[in-house]
Amino acid sequence: MARIAVENSLQDVKDALQQGGHEVVSVDNASLQNCDCCVISGQDKDVLGIAETTTKASVINAQGMTSDQIVERVNQSLS
Repeated sequence: MARIAVENSLQDVKDALQQGGHEVVSVDNASLQNCDCCVISGQDKDVLGIAETTTKASVINAQGMTSDQIVERVNQSLS
């Protein structure tokens, strides 16, 4: 079972990942250092193009993807 951080706005993705046996935590409350993967909505992109890395976990941008596609991408990143 992997620990996946998911943005609060992606409730359908949280549900699908939990059904797949993953532990799901909120990105806001999660210690990203302890997560295997993070799923973000892509809505809050940095307009200046500056990004700071706070985790070495895979980060998946869910924008334009269905819940099933996101779950598949998460599972691929964990293998």
